[in-house]
Amino acid sequence: MDQQLPYAHDIFPHVRIVLGMVIGLGVTRLLSGLARIVQHPGQYRLYPVHLAWVASVLLMLVHFWWWEFGLFQIESWTFGKYLFIIFYAVTLFLLCALLFPDSMLDYTSYEDFFYSRRAWFFGLLAATYLLDVVDTLLKGPEHFARFGVEYLFRTPVFVALCVIAILISDRRFHIAFVAGALVYQISFILRLFDTIV
Repeated sequence: MDQQLPYAHDIFPHVRIVLGMVIGLGVTRLLSGLARIVQHPGQYRLYPVHLAWVASVLLMLVHFWWWEFGLFQIESWTFGKYLFIIFYAVTLFLLCALLFPDSMLDYTSYEDFFYSRRAWFFGLLAATYLLDVVDTLLKGPEHFARFGVEYLFRTPVFVALCVIAILISDRRFHIAFVAGALVYQISFILRLFDTIV
């Protein structure tokens, strides 16, 4: 009996389902953390920089699910490509886990927690910018070229800012970083990802 090989358009929905599960866990983690804040507003002192990163990562997850539709262009799936995409999604989930821990008992506030875990958070955030370059290349040279010089400039700048954020705890820098990152992220999405194709 002949076994038919699946076509790329048959594999893509399967990959997207697995991606959706991992990204869904991340969204759940963030929304549960926000719900916990609403339920117990006085339990731990809030920190605007932490909340702004929560908003940024939530937007990143929603955007990731949107832009990964571009994977339909991949004509030949391999386990390596599949593993890479799952690894990328897991990295995004870990960012969510670093914003809302299972327990806050060791911390006095979200500010205390955020700065104590900033090396992990910004290390993973820098990794997502680098993973995005590989992800963009997977979708083909035309897709990569669509972003122009801005993309080649954006990635090293954000990675460098993440390294600085790991090294210093200056509150003014962190406020400026998250504010600039959010504004740029929204601008980038509206300018380049308003439609999928």
